[in-house]
Amino acid sequence: MASAAEQLASNLNFSAFAKAEDLKKRIWFTIGALLVYRLGTYIPLPGINPDAFAQAFQSQSKGVLGMFNMFAGGAVQRMAIFALGIMPYISASIIMQLMTSVIPSLEALKKEGEQGRKIINQYTRYGTVLLALVQAYGISVGLEGGNGIVSDPGMFFRISTVVTLVGGTMFLMWLGEQITARGIGNGISLIIFAGIVAGLPHAISGTLELGRTGALSTGLILAIIVLAVVVIALIVFFERAQRRLLIQYPKRQVGNRMFQGDTSHLPLKLNTAGVIPPIFASSLLLLPATVAGFSQTTNMPAWASTILAALGHGQPLYMAFYAAMIVFFAFFYTAIVFNPKDTADQLKKHSGFIPGYRPGERTADYIDYVLTRITVVGAVYLVLVCLLPEFLISATGVPFYLGGTSLLIVVSVTLDTVAQIQGHLIAHQYEGLIKKSKLRGGKKAR
Repeated sequence: MASAAEQLASNLNFSAFAKAEDLKKRIWFTIGALLVYRLGTYIPLPGINPDAFAQAFQSQSKGVLGMFNMFAGGAVQRMAIFALGIMPYISASIIMQLMTSVIPSLEALKKEGEQGRKIINQYTRYGTVLLALVQAYGISVGLEGGNGIVSDPGMFFRISTVVTLVGGTMFLMWLGEQITARGIGNGISLIIFAGIVAGLPHAISGTLELGRTGALSTGLILAIIVLAVVVIALIVFFERAQRRLLIQYPKRQVGNRMFQGDTSHLPLKLNTAGVIPPIFASSLLLLPATVAGFSQTTNMPAWASTILAALGHGQPLYMAFYAAMIVFFAFFYTAIVFNPKDTADQLKKHSGFIPGYRPGERTADYIDYVLTRITVVGAVYLVLVCLLPEFLISATGVPFYLGGTSLLIVVSVTLDTVAQIQGHLIAHQYEGLIKKSKLRGGKKAR
């Protein structure tokens, strides 16, 4: 086995990639699908005055709209048919995960296997349509309230806007599923990845322009580059980090022979929650800034203005709440997606056990003990990754695209996609070795 693994690793090179026709087809399909997505972010909604909307968006770009615009690849700024992006689907998926841990019937459905997962996925699609309808109608009403944004406001504009935006979201959901099935990587994650990466050249050019005009010093720009490299290295290290629990299986007797019990490992990721905590935390904390922007024309009480100013992007209170909410959502989402009791029951069902701990409740308690402590480390890592760039943005005015959340998503999706490509290459090489061994065996038989 070791020699076969070494042979696979040594042959895993560009020549192997050139021979993997199925992998190349998958990569080309993924690239083509992402190009279709990027084209859709430039098709505007009918009945919109682009100049008037650009002025209105500029005043709200530092709120929730700015973050949604980043995830949508600039479609919100252009009010394109993909302005809602894939976020309604992600929100519906998270809501369904919450419901499966609360509602017993959904939890039982989740345990039924492939058929149960198909039903839950269908419920997720229904939830996506419902959320997209609500958000699209809210956008249509908000556009009509702007000065000169809509050329012909009325019910027809609202209906056409809702149909267009909901249709765009459903198309992106279908496109993401097609990428997952026929391409490389997770389709939904790659769509978000493409949206963020599309804005990086503009952000980098803006930073260099600030350096050219003297707003940022050359030393500071170099420090930004070094910090970005350090943050990326930190993300790669922690996203790959695992706590592996030793699992043993008892000895078994086959006929008159006694076989030694097998051993394996239960991997617990350091960051089980992924990118969900910073996305949730930043969304909730940017709501006050958006409310303040929409309420500029009203007489806001002095205490409300003080609170909104203290919760402004880059303020100390904002940073403190941001860190606290990242920690909270890291534990909350980990508790939803990983159930130590179910894991312990599965180990007991297959006669596996952790040395020193009785199968069942004691094993579940130990797994929960380990998971809680590594989640503390994972939460601290998320806080550092997300707050270091925030301090830099607050102090120097670096573009929003260089935030920790965007870097975390880009690096995580890249790691996952590269791992899938390597998996396809190893499978292709393994099939090649099997064919060669069969041919050699046939020749010897002759």
